[in-house]
Amino acid sequence: MLVAALGTVRAIAVSQGQLCLQEPGKCFWRSQRTFSCGETGEGSSYVNESLMDAFKAVTSFCFLSLKGLLSFMSFNIEQEIFPVETMRKAAQLGFGGIYVRQDVGGSGLSRVDTSIIFEALSTGCASTTAYISIHNMCAWMIDAFGSEEQRHMHCPKLCSMEKFASYCLTEPGSGSDAASLITTARRDGDSYILNGSKAFISGGGDTDLYVLMCRTGDKGPKGISCLLVEKGTPGLSFGKKEKKVGWNSQPTRAVIFEDCAVPVGNLIGKEGDGFSIAMHGLNGGRINIASCSLGAAYASILLTQDYLKVRKQFGKPLASSQYLQFKLAEMATGLVAARLLVRNAAAALQEGRQDAVALCAMAKLFATDECFTVSI
Repeated sequence: MLVAALGTVRAIAVSQGQLCLQEPGKCFWRSQRTFSCGETGEGSSYVNESLMDAFKAVTSFCFLSLKGLLSFMSFNIEQEIFPVETMRKAAQLGFGGIYVRQDVGGSGLSRVDTSIIFEALSTGCASTTAYISIHNMCAWMIDAFGSEEQRHMHCPKLCSMEKFASYCLTEPGSGSDAASLITTARRDGDSYILNGSKAFISGGGDTDLYVLMCRTGDKGPKGISCLLVEKGTPGLSFGKKEKKVGWNSQPTRAVIFEDCAVPVGNLIGKEGDGFSIAMHGLNGGRINIASCSLGAAYASILLTQDYLKVRKQFGKPLASSQYLQFKLAEMATGLVAARLLVRNAAAALQEGRQDAVALCAMAKLFATDECFTVSI
């Protein structure tokens, strides 16, 4: 659940690689090249007025819509509730299809915008935000690679979160080696007959639309295609909900296909395009998950800062300890370094630069590891 984990809403403004940690009426740190929320600056490649409006909408949503529900957050996690209505409130602010085109209900924002929004949402709940990021990736894949009919059929309901989507790539025998997947789609007249299973699918069993990578041809990446499978299709079933140590606001299950017939019209792109579609989706997906890590680390730093002010030992607040000041500085340095790499990768992907794929992978690797270190 998207719960505001902090006592006051603080906004992040990033301009030319600089960080501003702000709460109403007070700026903790800023350089000459950094401007705070609501201000404008020339030459910024990262922030604009519309983005600041979006960011303030995110933080307002986290704080005002869910104020006072911290105690319910732990209940939500313990009970493993998939917060459908909360996510639909987020969709009303445009977060169901952040980088989906506007003609099908999306917000039409950039990858940098998206990264900042997911970071902001993750300060409340990284688990729920991570699912929202996967949902956004699925909606974008349909928007980017689907036909006009498919776009207008599926994207509006995904962007409003009337319906939810899951991404089905991983299998019990193929994780990182995605090109070795063995779920098959055999052409039979006007249908594809699906057989196989997918593992560790976020939202599996609770979502409405499954973006499936399956084999329609020979071994290797060229034999993989992308199909849409709707919940309720005969032959589609789900495994038991996985028991996890965290991220329990999003269910995780196996997705199973047993002679599951789907219309040929559910094919995204052409036969053999699936692997390329999957990899394009994951480039943005890596930035999205890295951004969720930024939000969790940012919240951890702010909570640590608050705790150091109120906790006393030997008659003094812990904040007066030079050692702990150094540790907090190291945490902030790690966060800002990770944030810069993630934003740079997002800009590279948006601009279609040649180094975009490598930067997306680097951002995911560095940010998730660094933010884990910050948060523990």
